[in-house]
Amino acid sequence: MSVTSKEKILLVEDDKSISSFITAILSYREYEVVHAGCGEMAIYMAASHAPGLILLDLGLPDMDGSQVLGRIREWSDVPVIVVSARHDEQEKVRALDGGANDYVTKPFGSEELLARIRAAIRVHRRSVNARQASVFTNGGLTIDYEKRVVAVNGMPVHLTPIEYKIIVLLAQNAGKVLTHDYMLGNLWGPYASESQTLRVNVANIRRKIEKNPADPEYIVTEVGVGYRMVETA
Repeated sequence: MSVTSKEKILLVEDDKSISSFITAILSYREYEVVHAGCGEMAIYMAASHAPGLILLDLGLPDMDGSQVLGRIREWSDVPVIVVSARHDEQEKVRALDGGANDYVTKPFGSEELLARIRAAIRVHRRSVNARQASVFTNGGLTIDYEKRVVAVNGMPVHLTPIEYKIIVLLAQNAGKVLTHDYMLGNLWGPYASESQTLRVNVANIRRKIEKNPADPEYIVTEVGVGYRMVETA
């Protein structure tokens, strides 16, 4: 059974034979596979490639896989399946408590691995859809997450993809101050250095949704800290 569109999977594995075996299985089932052989590269690629799922070995040459998992969980909820030769129950518990979605022990059957991948992706999509199944309303501002439509006083507003991501991030945290680093990490990953790009995009959003961009009603600046979506009546 093939997936209907190519889902990108990041395979974090330093054993070349195992990596080749898993890559062959996934490629045959029409997944797109990117590979990292160490922890630092895995963290970088998780940010730069935005995979739909990560297969993570715990025994990496530069750091333990649990550290990689912890670093990724600081900014991403991408599904992570640990694939490890460690059979100890406590290892499994620590990995799952640390944010892993599933744990597969080596050796494993290819059909079992594929089934677990499909299940993890399916559960993650349901979770995302549940979070975004409603229409956000804040005064005259509305965001229809399902249709990806933003409107002000009933009039649709055209936003670029990154502008849409920014306004959704602020809306999902309405009333909270989001620091520059938090927003950069969520929008561009932990290696982002896009502070000026963030400021430019927020300014563009204000021009599109605010009556007076210089005196914003919806998105305010917390000087030296970040931005906040004001909860209006």
